[in-house]
Amino acid sequence: MDQVTGLRCRECGREFPVEALHVCDFCFGPLEVAYDYEAIAATVTRERIAAGPRSIWRYRDLLPVDDAAPVDLGAGFTPLVRADRLAAELGLGELWIKDDTANPTGSFKDRVVSVALTKARELGFKVAACASTGNLANSVAAHAARAGMASVVLIPSDLEAAKITMTSVYGGTVVAVDGTYDDVNRLCAELTSEHPTWAFVNVNVRTFYAEGSKTLAFEVAEQLGWQAPDHVVVPIASGSQLTKVAKGFAELGRVGLLGEVPSVRISGAQAAGCSPVATAFAEGTDAIRPVKPSTIAKSLSIGNPADGWYALQAIRESGGACAAVTDDEIVEGIRLLARTEGIFAETAGGVTIATLAKLAAQGVVRRDERVVALVTGHGLKTVEALAGVVRPTVTIAPTLDAFDAAVGSLSGLDGASGAPGAADPVPSTVTPAATTQEEPTR
Repeated sequence: MDQVTGLRCRECGREFPVEALHVCDFCFGPLEVAYDYEAIAATVTRERIAAGPRSIWRYRDLLPVDDAAPVDLGAGFTPLVRADRLAAELGLGELWIKDDTANPTGSFKDRVVSVALTKARELGFKVAACASTGNLANSVAAHAARAGMASVVLIPSDLEAAKITMTSVYGGTVVAVDGTYDDVNRLCAELTSEHPTWAFVNVNVRTFYAEGSKTLAFEVAEQLGWQAPDHVVVPIASGSQLTKVAKGFAELGRVGLLGEVPSVRISGAQAAGCSPVATAFAEGTDAIRPVKPSTIAKSLSIGNPADGWYALQAIRESGGACAAVTDDEIVEGIRLLARTEGIFAETAGGVTIATLAKLAAQGVVRRDERVVALVTGHGLKTVEALAGVVRPTVTIAPTLDAFDAAVGSLSGLDGASGAPGAADPVPSTVTPAATTQEEPTR
């Protein structure tokens, strides 16, 4: 692991060895993986990456692991979809959706867990554990099963049924806690000291876990023909994903894969019922005040985000923005993405799309920008959010007359006005393999 020089405190800069550490013992600041970018630049090339596996592990040179056989269910290499119909509705120009619903357990968490458990196994841990709002629990249980590790995941007891079922089916121990995610996370922090042989992916091995989110930036740049977008919209829960996406684009510039360090505006998206970062941004303050979550977007319901201040800093430094949307707007965001681009997102995706719409209407996300919106989880995980909102268009008797009477007059069918016909723009979907094509123009 010559590319990693150690761990470094984000606050005081003190350095630590590559161990299962996540907090500085001097100032209690969070730790970050530090890399030798000159060494990486001497070996990594676009061709080397293209020859790698069709997963996040094509970017092994920029990840903090040694293992030649990582804990891998095939995370990453997800589609980047040109969203022309959605762009037209929002008054935008070039819009892309990074569709992480296509990951093995249906969310971007497969990226971070694959890295975390690979590192945990290197460090000698035998049990995989986590505190989760649902998606992380799914991924930890699945990857632990793949690795032959025991798993213990702790979740709030009011999670969506699909996420509880999906976690339980992998055979690990699932502990439902009567409390919020912040209560669950606090309990896991206490359990870490009680069970030192357990790898809590978002506690004692969080430093390595968080690095998996960088692969979103790596893939987006590669899929755009090794060009950075102008603007990226990212949902915020703990804030870690947003900070690592920003770090990922910067790293590509530092090691020469983009020619220079790109200038990418990063904007954050939160649910109004759990929006401590968006509130701080709107008020122009640095203080992230904890809140008690009350929103259908349970996967973003972290009232005291560990990386909230760092996400706020990344947003401001990049020239981005942060906004919050209501539950009704979240549902409309889910439906808007589904009906324009055929992508069914969970509530977190609804937050991203609704926030994108709000920022576009405000002129913050501009028509002249190449924009990427991150859709991080599949809608089948949160169907409860759409209960009573989506239903059959009509119910009829089983006869032609009944069909004609009910359906024949509906607009948008048989080539009528508004029908999705051949004249409509056709969205494209690209993967890293498509970088042999002509590079996109701005």
